[in-house]
This record gives sequence, structure tokens and C-alpha cells, in this order.
Amino acid sequence: MSPYSVTRTLPVHATAADLRTDVLQGLGRSPKSLPPKWFYDARGSELFEQITALPEYYPTRAEREILRERAREIASVTGARTLVELGSGSSEKTRVLLDALPGLHTYLPVDVSESALTAAAEALLTERPGLSVHALIADFTRGLTLPGTPGPRLVAFLGGTLGNLLPDERAVFLKSLRALLRPGDALLLGTDLVKDEQTLVAAYDDAAGVTAAFNKNVLSVLNRELDADFDPDDFAHVARWNTEHEWIEMRLRARSALTVKIRELGTVVAFDKGEELRTEVSAKFREEGVREELAAAGLALRHWWTDREGRFALSLAAPE
Repeated sequence: MSPYSVTRTLPVHATAADLRTDVLQGLGRSPKSLPPKWFYDARGSELFEQITALPEYYPTRAEREILRERAREIASVTGARTLVELGSGSSEKTRVLLDALPGLHTYLPVDVSESALTAAAEALLTERPGLSVHALIADFTRGLTLPGTPGPRLVAFLGGTLGNLLPDERAVFLKSLRALLRPGDALLLGTDLVKDEQTLVAAYDDAAGVTAAFNKNVLSVLNRELDADFDPDDFAHVARWNTEHEWIEMRLRARSALTVKIRELGTVVAFDKGEELRTEVSAKFREEGVREELAAAGLALRHWWTDREGRFALSLAAPE
């Protein structure tokens, strides 16, 4: 069996400390907000997998379509010997790229979850006994140091996750990625595209209510991890298209005036009736905007591929 190694750059207790900081800051400000990374405990990850199969949720299907049709071209253009995947999770979509990269030496998945990395690596090594897997336990939004692996390297950031960052955060993040890339390396970026409001809102407010359950799951995370007493039934799921910023906002709206105790933090949080807690921003993009953001980070857009319906894009960029 091929070698499997793990490097941890994220301190063991960093996640718990980050949660405490995000809740104190996010629920202490007006308007209230939380970053979307706290959706993804085991239950949240399970719900998100269900979301990706919903008829309303097109991004996963659209991205897979592009990968299936363009993976060989991506392999030919990049000649990658190392594939770095940010936020790899189960590495499901990456299998299409792995199959298309005949000269691949190392797969380097990056995630905050050691259990997800280990499970994915075990499956991949069973399927591909010639592959070397070097997992990196890290928060890629804080800057990365990659272990030494053969070049050229292809850094993949798929799923449209870039849209969860606010514009200033995206600028910092893309510059940090540029700093990782050497001559000959490339960045493969997934971005959801601007389209009609009805399609966008439906993708985040499905008829079966799975996205609503996913959104409310963050309250269960706070209850479990911080000994809070949120009742998810006290909140309504809201998905709204922000025309000015061209992003979807997911929110939780208090059905009545209420207070919540967060015992681990020794604090009480009050909500007015109708007050909203923003739990996610998901920006949608246009080709020219992606080109400009990449250029500002020192990256040149070389290739732009969309699915047949023009809903989602994969772009390939290289250091300038």
C-alpha cells in the first residue's frame, strides 16, 4: 500500500477556541452573525450531503459535469505531479481529477477534520495503490505552508466555497494562495455564477426543508459545544438574494422576543422578535469579476470553463 502521512499545523484545541471567539464576537454585535464553518459537525455534514442531491441544488451537479468533461484538459495543461485540495472533506469530486492525472505522484488534501482526512485517504489508497497521500490538518484561511512535494502542483479549491468569504477576506485569501505557488504551478477554482433570483433562492431554501435543517443545525452545535439553550423551533430559516452585493444570505429569524443562555461563555444573548442572525454569505460571480480578483492577487486567468447551462464555472489561473 502506498504511504500515508499526516502533518498537523492546526493546534489541537484551536477549533474550540475559534468557536468561542466567533460566538462572543458574532452574537455580541449588531447585526448578529456567525461564520458558516460551524455548520459542519457530523450532522451538518450529513445534511449537506443530502442538500447536494436535491433537485433545487445545482452547484454540485454542475461542477461535476465540468470536471468530467474537462479533467483531461486540466491534466494536460497543468501536468500536475502534486494535487493539493483545500477543504477536501471526503474527496469525492477529486476522484475525477485523480483519474485524469496519470503522472500524479502525491495527493495533498487539506482540511480541519482529521477524521475526514483519514477516512478519505484510506478509501483512496485502497482504490489507487500507486498514490502517495500526505494529509494536512490545517485551516487554509489562515495561510498555509505546504510540505515538499514534486511539482508542478495544482491547488484545487472547489465547490464555490470562495463565495463564503467577504470581498476583503477573499482578497487576503487569494494573495495567500498566490504565495504558495511556484512557477509552473496552477490554481483550479470553483465559482457559482450570477443567475436569476428564483433559481438562486430555491437552491438555499428547498421544498423539502433540508437546507432549513442544515441552517438551524448551527444552533445545535452551540448547544452541545457551549452548553447553550437555543431552541431551533424558535427560529425561522431565511434565504435572501442581495442584489447589491450579488450574494445569497442565509439567516435565522427569531419568531418572538427571547433570550438565550450560553453557559460556557457566561453570557446571555437577547433577540428581538424578527431579529435575524446571519449564518452564511454565498457570493455569486461573473467571469470579469473573477479575472479582476485573481489579477489583484497576482494570478492570471488562463482558462474558464462552465457547465452546459452556464450555471457554474471552473477557472484555471497561474502566477503572473
